[in-house]
Amino acid sequence: MRRLAWLAAALCSLAAGAAPAPRIVSLAPHLTEIAYAAGAGASLVGTVEYSDYPEAARALPRVGDGWRVDFERVLALRPDVVLAWSSGTPRATIERLQALRLRVVEVPTYRLADVPAALRRVGDLAGTRADAEPVAARFEADVRRLRQQHAGARPLAVFVQIDDEPLFTVSGRHVISEVVELCGGRNVFADLPQIAPQIDVEAVLARDPQVILSTDDTIADPRAQWRRWPQLAAVRNGTIYALPSDTVARASPRLVDGVKAVCDALDDARRRAGPHAAQP
Repeated sequence: MRRLAWLAAALCSLAAGAAPAPRIVSLAPHLTEIAYAAGAGASLVGTVEYSDYPEAARALPRVGDGWRVDFERVLALRPDVVLAWSSGTPRATIERLQALRLRVVEVPTYRLADVPAALRRVGDLAGTRADAEPVAARFEADVRRLRQQHAGARPLAVFVQIDDEPLFTVSGRHVISEVVELCGGRNVFADLPQIAPQIDVEAVLARDPQVILSTDDTIADPRAQWRRWPQLAAVRNGTIYALPSDTVARASPRLVDGVKAVCDALDDARRRAGPHAAQP
């Protein structure tokens, strides 16, 4: 009788137990960060180049980079779920993975609100929603507080530089543009159709930004780079700032630090420009 009772209890325990953790491959560094932040780090079995945060991500097997994926490596990892970046992972890559009968989950990160949504979604996929929820809620609260702090701030025309050779910026479709808006800025290239368009110096001169935010880590001194064009308002006012790309450009929970950095830069720019600066 005791043996039968033990066997029945064991069977009930198995039936009620949680499903095995899924094996997850991430195809973007910020999705890797989101997975760790959502408590799903133990489920990650592969990722792409530049996935360097948190430290544990550096040890994950690489299956390519954000644009080229080694499909054989992905298959060898036997993933249950592949996390793809809606605006970054090439459509051909997603379709090929689907043709290989892999489950691909596309995660959009166009807006600030997409970050907590992504945390919750990955938490649901990995069975770690209890870990993901407080991280998502804290992100929302921090963004709400920063938005309230900068409501009504004097507007500034802002150029966001994400690369210098060739020159690239972001349009209004990129999350960085929303960050600029939250801090009281106006992205001077918000109207361009591409999410990360290539432009030229003449276009920057024509739109004459009051502030330049450089997230290009390869530029040691963006002020020195733009000093050749003293007619720019940002050059005259000394309102050119170098910001860390990982926190400003990656749509992960660390983006809150990026929002703070952008807002601090624009607050400093307002002080430098003075109270009578022209409105953009």
